[in-house]
Amino acid sequence: MTVEERVEKLERANRRVRALLVGIVLIVGICALAWAVMGAAQVAGKVVRANTFILEDENGQVRAMLRVDKDGPGLSLCDETGKPRAMLIVLKTGPMLSLCEETGNPRVQLGMDKDGPRLGLLDDKGKPRAVLGMLQAGPGLSVYDEKGQTRALFGMVDGAPRLGLLDEEGEPRVLLGVPKDGPTLSLLDEEGKIRALLAVTLGTPVLGLLDQKGKLFWQAP
Repeated sequence: MTVEERVEKLERANRRVRALLVGIVLIVGICALAWAVMGAAQVAGKVVRANTFILEDENGQVRAMLRVDKDGPGLSLCDETGKPRAMLIVLKTGPMLSLCEETGNPRVQLGMDKDGPRLGLLDDKGKPRAVLGMLQAGPGLSVYDEKGQTRALFGMVDGAPRLGLLDEEGEPRVLLGVPKDGPTLSLLDEEGKIRALLAVTLGTPVLGLLDQKGKLFWQAP
């Protein structure tokens, strides 16, 4: 075999090797592409199940958390320091949304229970100080002192607005209402008994004083 024939034979062998390598690369690429497409399709069509999802910012700080615990499913949104500022949770009694101050303490709560929707304003110790609700009888507003005692009530009773002021023991001391017959103002003692009554009934003003047993002993006119 001449030198020229040997060179030509080597060139043919090299061409076959290159063709084989190119074929292998093409097959591997096609398989990789098919695997990626199939994997993406499987992920897109698959339901992801977990108990907790955490979202972080570019600094690794937790900014949002979605989780389910013994109290129910909840969503928390945090500020740049990681403090929760808004929380939504579904309790057994109903859903509740809380808005928090910079320390993470809730200051505003909006909830829904069997009695109706409620909006609460809380102090820096987490105690409710004012609650607005929609009850079956109508809308109502309750105001509390720092000890959690109800001190004022405003609402609708039998279709008429009524205002009640309570003492430190939670006993009503002043009642103001506007029923169909006319406005009335009642002053009560520490036992909750009416001792003075001022009313305008059918266009006529009436002032009455009552004893401890609730009997009228003076009236004008």
